[in-house]
Amino acid sequence: MAAIDELKALLQKDIQQLEQLGGLLASEKQLLKTSDMAGLEALTREKNHLLNEVRERAKRKIHALVAMGFNPRNGQPSTFIRAAGVEELTQLWNDAESRLKACQRLNQVNGRIIGNLQQRLGRLTEIFRGCADQAKLYGAKGQSTAVSHKTVLASA
Repeated sequence: MAAIDELKALLQKDIQQLEQLGGLLASEKQLLKTSDMAGLEALTREKNHLLNEVRERAKRKIHALVAMGFNPRNGQPSTFIRAAGVEELTQLWNDAESRLKACQRLNQVNGRIIGNLQQRLGRLTEIFRGCADQAKLYGAKGQSTAVSHKTVLASA
């Protein structure tokens, strides 16, 4: 039973910190909109600290699950936890999993914002360089690149 209690404690800490991480990601979205670089730097340090703690606890959770009889090669831990029949443990696992997915969605939104900001910066750079009216081609990674008259597309 010690492994179950340890896993419960680890999951409770995960839930607490994933809630904090969700708040940080929401704050990050606002800071990205306002281009507050100093705020983003401080927030990134705090976010990285939380993520490191979550990663370390993930290792400890696997050890606790193995102590309970889980074999990592046999499938998902969530299936094992549900099969264990400990209702409180199942609830904690599901709560942590849903908070993690919410953080992933927020992080994807912030990633799209960063992508849009990078595209805008690229366009501004092209305008400053004076190559905004040039033809554009898409590269292998889906990014557009300006083609000047000096660029050789093909030769015979």
